[in-house]
Amino acid sequence: MPKRREIRMPAPYLKRIWLDPARIPDPDAYPFCLPFLAGDFELHFERAITIIVGENGTGKSTLLEGIAALAGYDEAGGGKGYMPVDHTQAIEVMGGGLSKALRASWLPKITNGWFFRAESFFSVARYLDKAALDDPFGGPPPDFLSHSHGEGFLRFFNERCQRQGIFIFDEPESALSPSRQIEFLKLLRRMDDIGHCQVIMATHSPMLMAYPGAILLRLTKHGFEPTTLKQTDHYRAMREFFEDPDAFVEAALAR
Repeated sequence: MPKRREIRMPAPYLKRIWLDPARIPDPDAYPFCLPFLAGDFELHFERAITIIVGENGTGKSTLLEGIAALAGYDEAGGGKGYMPVDHTQAIEVMGGGLSKALRASWLPKITNGWFFRAESFFSVARYLDKAALDDPFGGPPPDFLSHSHGEGFLRFFNERCQRQGIFIFDEPESALSPSRQIEFLKLLRRMDDIGHCQVIMATHSPMLMAYPGAILLRLTKHGFEPTTLKQTDHYRAMREFFEDPDAFVEAALAR
């Protein structure tokens, strides 16, 4: 089998995505009814690392699932060719449905990489552990599930996320303590320094939002807008909390 050659062009490889109205089966059905998809939706990726922030329910995860499906990944997570979750009983596959109406501009098209979803990490880890055990020519199994949640995340990231490709992270901070989030920032720096990793990440963590040099985008019902860390609601809430934790909690409970 011929060895896969590395593309020498630097990231980002996925340059732009946009919605093709002719491919939308029903504009009033989910996910096309999400406010940010109204009108002429398009999104440009200008740097190797793009970070998306926004409140729950705005559609961040659905968008990442759609991008992952465009790249050939399963919307439940994993890499190209992985099918860690059985979708046969699903009523509708949201990411897959969105991807059918999305168009993409690549230079060049890179579909190596990984889609990480915190909520399905154990399904993916179980899939990888079993696949390694079933491979008669494989080495020692990865055994991700023997680690704590956070350590399993970090080991997984370090082993899978420094090769050339497009890497999509949906709330990777979910099982990471503040010190582990710093370790994840170091991983992002290594990926950035390599020069051939494109990262698209959704997060609620101000610490991860602070990664230097990344494009930070806020998703609202009106669409995407560039922002800075200190302009995000997440940063403002944490700043108020640390200034006076007791008063912050009392005020929040009184609302």
